Amino acid sequence: MNAERLLAHYARIADALEAILRLRRFVLDLAVRGKLVPQDLNDEPASELLNRIAAEKARMVKAGEISKPKPLSPLEDRELPFGVPVGWAVAPLDELSPRSLSDGDWIETKDQSVNGGVRLIQLADVGVGEFLNKSARFVTEETEVRLNCTRLAVGDVLIARLPNPIGRACIFPDIGQPAITAVDVAILRPDSNVSGDFLVLAMNSPPIREQIEAYGKGATRFRVSTGHLKTVQIPLPPLAEQHRIVAKVDELMALCDRLEAARAKREATRDRFTAASLARLNAPDPDTFRDDARFAFNALPALAARADQIKQLRQTILSLAVVGKLTASTTTGASASTELDAVKAKKEQLNLKKPRAIVPISLDEHWCELPNGWVWARWDQITDWITYGFTRPMPHTKDGVPIITGKNVNQGKIIFETADRTPTSSYQELNEKDRPKRGDILITKDGSIGRTAIVDSDEPFCINQSVAVLWLRSCHFDRRFLQLTLDCPQTQQSLLAKTEGVAIKHISIIDLGKMVFPVPPIAEQRRVVARVDELMTLCGRLEASLTTADETRRRLLEALLAQALAPGGERELEAAE
Repeated sequence: MNAERLLAHYARIADALEAILRLRRFVLDLAVRGKLVPQDLNDEPASELLNRIAAEKARMVKAGEISKPKPLSPLEDRELPFGVPVGWAVAPLDELSPRSLSDGDWIETKDQSVNGGVRLIQLADVGVGEFLNKSARFVTEETEVRLNCTRLAVGDVLIARLPNPIGRACIFPDIGQPAITAVDVAILRPDSNVSGDFLVLAMNSPPIREQIEAYGKGATRFRVSTGHLKTVQIPLPPLAEQHRIVAKVDELMALCDRLEAARAKREATRDRFTAASLARLNAPDPDTFRDDARFAFNALPALAARADQIKQLRQTILSLAVVGKLTASTTTGASASTELDAVKAKKEQLNLKKPRAIVPISLDEHWCELPNGWVWARWDQITDWITYGFTRPMPHTKDGVPIITGKNVNQGKIIFETADRTPTSSYQELNEKDRPKRGDILITKDGSIGRTAIVDSDEPFCINQSVAVLWLRSCHFDRRFLQLTLDCPQTQQSLLAKTEGVAIKHISIIDLGKMVFPVPPIAEQRRVVARVDELMTLCGRLEASLTTADETRRRLLEALLAQALAPGGERELEAAE
């Protein structure tokens, strides 16, 4: 892989899931496989480096400078999954330095001192390829001597034995003060035969990371032992090639930085464009609203390049729909107030339930100005009853009648497939309020509040206390319009404002019944629903096109990466294109 080829395809893969992160990993993958820079047969073979390291280690043992290293643990058949080029060698990590890989020091809280002059390097300081310099713990020099701590040297390779991720490594830089490490940070001090920078990129590469993770143990604190780290197999190129690889990795990582910055700038520009367009709709200027709306809906593909932006668009569509901004309102036909009077008369005629007293709606409860023919109403005005399901324990059975709880009301539907069931005999003993009928609307009132669904079948089911039901048996309003009103951001925000409880949030049905919402004439309700359905269908098509585009970018990225690893990669790239 080279920078020119990456740039040639980047515009098409930049928005692929984790594209830059995967490219960074892939650069390291190529580096340790010997595929990033060409080999030079004139380079001194890596085997000679290992011989000199072994000789220096023997000398230091004989001179008493270091202890004789213990035999390494068995390799547990963790071999590299690839061969290395001519001139390279493969060796355990512990054989790449005269000094064995060592643990940091066990420093307890009582050993630390805010006035100490020796910095205690911790896991938080060790990033992937970079020293993060985050911690602020210290010990005194007296404590350092008493505990026989290992003082760090500039250029030491620090390896984290705990996530995230496990085995990440960086070079210890000059921080301007003496330092030691905590026990979970291992230390490797390479000599002149191995580049510390190469060791760091090797430790952070996918093949080596996989080895380390395979050695990891522990359910609560996943970690790798220093003994196992010593046995990790490292592909080692000649010293000159190590330096060439490090330089090339630096070049490509700088390229990734530029690509990442360009992507962030592009996304920020798109976000500003989307936010400005939606702001003109959510806080409309009466003189320009129709032009603003026409522009926004014509520009939907440009506005919605990510799933979160489509979600914003859906919310904006609902916000506009329930206040009469999506359709051209008309004053012909019956007004909404006339239809509300008709609902009231029919409720009285059916005498279903004794209604709660309706409190007059004040001006400060209005969301906005409404078009001609629209009026404000409370949910208690149009519902026969707002109640909720049973509270007592119910027997469960494999077959029987579904018990719908809050988790079974989602994405505008009642999900029967995952519902628990109760015997038919138990269902028949329930009160009528616990058994919704076709045309009623369900809304979750506990936990995840405000999810809705229209009962659109005669299949028997019951609800428990986490679900409220709006009886609409005397109401001839469009159920879908009512559902849109419940789902719109204005209602959802009002529900959130009225929630109670600490452990489990809930809203009372009395508060729900008192909430206000805009009501258009019935003909207008149907036009609003039709327009919302039209725009939501468009959003659905945009979501599908995004999924297709994501899949295309994913395949192209996979092919681009495979091209550098396997023969025939060019053919894979052509197929993906």
